Amino acid sequence: MAHVVLLSELDAIASEYPVSLHCVGLSLGSVTLPESTHLHRLRELVARYSPDLISDHLAWNAVDGIHLPDFLPLPYTEEALRVVIRNVSHVQDVLQRQILIENPSRYVRLPESTLSEAEFLAQVVLRTGCGVLLDVNNLYVSARNQEVDPTQTLAHFLDTVSAESIREVHLAGHSILDRAPCRSMLLDDHGSRISPEVWALYSAALGAVGPVPTLIEWDTRIPLFNVLEEEASIAHSLMLEVVDADAHHVVAA
Repeated sequence: MAHVVLLSELDAIASEYPVSLHCVGLSLGSVTLPESTHLHRLRELVARYSPDLISDHLAWNAVDGIHLPDFLPLPYTEEALRVVIRNVSHVQDVLQRQILIENPSRYVRLPESTLSEAEFLAQVVLRTGCGVLLDVNNLYVSARNQEVDPTQTLAHFLDTVSAESIREVHLAGHSILDRAPCRSMLLDDHGSRISPEVWALYSAALGAVGPVPTLIEWDTRIPLFNVLEEEASIAHSLMLEVVDADAHHVVAA
């Protein structure tokens, strides 16, 4: 049975640790503004816990009052850009806080897109003052599903989106769906260890943006706690490598 977290438990956690609120229901890519009741409840949580970071996804999942159980892709067009800018600005005005926008997993290429995902996000950052949550696994999954090189995709992302705007990183595992005669597809299911390829991308990202807060998402097929500790330890070690390298450069200078 799923455990329902009570406000009293969140109060206890927030009194001891920094809090990051990760949202799934703002639907920043919908043609209508984020639902008012939901947004004002979020504002109450923000007032109660003063989170260090607040984030949601570059996607949509609501239409005409109906909320869908997944993040649906946007075409990266000027029209969609105007909608996202309006919605992000509205959310930040209501919350009186900066929010971070996460790159989602994408399973198909939308041919009407005229901007890359990185170019789209960079424009949202420039025009709203929001930040970016870089999900490295999502970037890898999207690149593989669209049959492009993940390493080049990350390099383009880091060249296009300002390093200062990337304030949080997410990591996760994914699975491979083999459905002959179609090509295999990667599924962002948060149910396994982080792949070596994603760890390599994470290390490269840290080299560009520095050691930023990192969350390992694992919410299906949850393993024993020591497995989670091992994954967190790898992320921590890679962060320390970046810190040590920076310290070495300072001394050398």
